[in-house]
Amino acid sequence: MISIKKIGEESLSIIQSLSYKVWPETYNKILTEGQVNYMLEKMYSESALSEQILIKKHQFILAFDDQAPAGFASYGQKSKQNPLVYRLHKLYILPGLQGKGAGKKLIKFIIEDILPAGAETLELNVNRNNKAKDFYENLGFSISREEKIDIGQGYFMDDYVMETTLPGKFIL
Repeated sequence: MISIKKIGEESLSIIQSLSYKVWPETYNKILTEGQVNYMLEKMYSESALSEQILIKKHQFILAFDDQAPAGFASYGQKSKQNPLVYRLHKLYILPGLQGKGAGKKLIKFIIEDILPAGAETLELNVNRNNKAKDFYENLGFSISREEKIDIGQGYFMDDYVMETTLPGKFIL
């Protein structure tokens, strides 16, 4: 049984642990090992995660499968200038648990949390070669544009920006 819980800085080590289990499996076929390691350090170091929570105000949530961490997501308002658009910053599920509903439950939890705040759109970035693109399309997201983001050290994120109008396919 999958359960979802909001978390904060007290759970940084769980997020880091899950990231280091999920990322290599997810990205080693589409990114170089050097880029995977660089991005893990850049986005999942303790200081980077603390900044995301405390400064950028990203809300992290954990998915548990029989009390064991199974995955996580983070989300937040895109900007103060556009308060009706929210961003899904991260969503990762342990490889052995993918396809069993945890990702969908995380997205449903996020939508239920942001709708009362007036959210009308949820958007995200996904690597153009990531099979998760199909997962998002099945949930009602569509590609709105392509984006190539310079993340330093000669590395780029080559992404689709996807979005859905809320509540989308989710009947809450």
